[in-house]
Parts: sequence; structure tokens; C-alpha cells
Amino acid sequence: MRQHLLANLALLAAVMLSGLAASPLLAAEVTIEPDIVYGHKDGLAMTFDVYRPEETNGGTILFMVSGGWYSSWRPAEQMLPMFAPLTNAGFTVIAVRHGSSPRYGISDAVDDVRRAVRYVRHHAEDLQVDGERLGAFGMSAGGHLSLMLGTTSDAGNEAADDPVLQASDRVQAVCAWVAPTDLQPVAWSNPDHEKQYENFPGLDIDQATAAKLSPLLAVSADDAPSLLIAGDQDTLVPIWHSEKIHAAFEEVGVETGLVAIQGAGHGFAGADMARAINETVAWFTKHLADR
Repeated sequence: MRQHLLANLALLAAVMLSGLAASPLLAAEVTIEPDIVYGHKDGLAMTFDVYRPEETNGGTILFMVSGGWYSSWRPAEQMLPMFAPLTNAGFTVIAVRHGSSPRYGISDAVDDVRRAVRYVRHHAEDLQVDGERLGAFGMSAGGHLSLMLGTTSDAGNEAADDPVLQASDRVQAVCAWVAPTDLQPVAWSNPDHEKQYENFPGLDIDQATAAKLSPLLAVSADDAPSLLIAGDQDTLVPIWHSEKIHAAFEEVGVETGLVAIQGAGHGFAGADMARAINETVAWFTKHLADR
């Protein structure tokens, strides 16, 4: 998943850069606020970068910087081309980094991105965003984290001493590309797990923890509208992960969409990437942008 995330990031940036000369939208002004500290753990700062277009549509999308539940830093300017489809459409983008595998587990990553949402909502005025128009977006493990936000969030703890923890971590829309939705079959504790999943130490968890961290098992009627995008030839995260949660959302009446990209594996290129980008922008525009 980590390798595929990096490949997807590179492909997404390449798609946008290839059209730079032809598209005046890609020259739109974007203000970058890098390395904003949203919390601390073990003496370390947890950070995100904010990409704010000059003309916003009112919506903000938190992008989960995660693949295989690894999360890495790179200069914020290098990530800007990747977010151009969203900033060009008027979205503010927040690139969220979490405590990375192998030092930190999946539960830690979930806790971190929850705090990031709470921090953004609590500091919405300072960040110049609307705290009630927040979306979550990610690829692979980042998609899993986005779906965890969409299915298992809460209203905050009014009794918490930390004012950030008093804020809700709910999001108003989710888009998840090639996302694992049930960790039970892939956890190392499952005697039938495939060897390929041993490349991801975050999956060294027992079955009870795997179930708790599976958005498929947490679906309920109050979940965020969620778009799933997956390749039907994906052998790392088979498309059934997206199909099953899509069906679960439909069963409880949550607005959902499923884009199955024919012939694609755990990563998109060319026309497939363009389609995934367009579907993503349209979904967030529908659910987060000013009407």
C-alpha cells in the first residue's frame, strides 16, 4: 500500500502538470500554510499543511497522507500540483500526517486524524474555513482512515480539559480510493491472511482490534455521504472491500456512490486517473461547496 500510494501521488501530480500549459486554472493563486501543529505525542509534533485558493467555494477537504498506514513529510510546495484539481474547484485542502507505521499502529493513526478534524473545527475561524463543511479524502490506507472518520466519529467530549477534544470529529463527505474496509481478513491474526499483508506491520493486530478498525462493520444511518472508487483488478485491496461497504451504506440509507474502474489495479493512470479525479471533485462539490 505504501508503494502504491507513492505511485498514485506521482501519477496524480503528473496528470495535473501535463495540462499546466493548456489550463489557466492551474495558475490559480494558492496560499500555503505549512506544518501547522495540531497535536503532540511522545514529545513529537503532529502537523498538517493548508492549501487555500484565492477564491474558495466554502468547502474544505482533509487529505489523509497515508499508504499502508505509513505517513511521510515532504515540502508542502511539492504536493501542490497533486491538489490542483481540488484547489482549482475552490476547495481548501488540508494535508494531514499521522503517527506513522511501524512505530505507531492503525489505532494511533485513527486517533491522530480524529484530532486533526477536531483541531480544524475548533480553529475554523483562524484557519479561514467553515467547520461544518469538512470532507475526508484518501487513497488505500488513507481511504480507510477517511471512512473511519465517516462511520465512527462523534460529537466531542464537552467535559474534556483540552478544548480541541470538545469539538466534533465528524465530516460531511468522504471519498475513498482503493480503500480496505474490513481488516479482519488481512490482519496477521487471521490464520488465512495472505503473505503480502505481512509487508504492513500496522496489520499486526488481533481480530477484535481488526473488527473495531473496520469501517464496514461500523456503518449506520448517520454516516457521511461516501464515494468509493476502486479498480476491479486490484489484488492488494480487492474491489469487494468497496462493494460491501457501498451495499451497507445503501441498506441504511446513506448517500453513496461506487465507481468501479475496469481493468485497474491498486492505482490508476491516464484516463482512469482523470475519471477518478473528476468523480472526486464532483462528489465534494455536491456535498461541500456553496450552493
